[in-house]
Amino acid sequence: MIRFFNEDVPYKLLQKRIISQWLKKQAEQEDYAVGDLNYVFCSDDHILQVNRDYLQHDYYTDIITFDQSEEEALIEGDIFISVDRVADNASQLAITTEQEMHRVLAHGMLHLCGYGDKTDEEAAHMRMKEDKWLQELHQLLPKNG
Repeated sequence: MIRFFNEDVPYKLLQKRIISQWLKKQAEQEDYAVGDLNYVFCSDDHILQVNRDYLQHDYYTDIITFDQSEEEALIEGDIFISVDRVADNASQLAITTEQEMHRVLAHGMLHLCGYGDKTDEEAAHMRMKEDKWLQELHQLLPKNG
């Protein structure tokens, strides 16, 4: 089950049911099942503290993914997303915060499916996967207007 929580920000993810179904479908296409997965929307300050406490990193980031799965091909974990970073990144990319949030949601799930982004090659492959997943989400979301 995919759940969405707010830690210290009043962020409201739109179309939660569709987003959950989309994420599960994408995981299945990667030969993974989704168990308990928590997305936690938080502030820059909160994610910085998580980064310091658990990863010994002293910098802001848009997402931190914790894999809690004890079984192969089962996704379980916690994904912290800084709403502040997502909004700032969206502004820099000249896209909506919602569009960037969808990319970050996919990014976290891709990490739990075993994809990395430490090298340029890994990051390029991750971006290609994100783009593919986002095209599929676009087909599921209601059209505006």
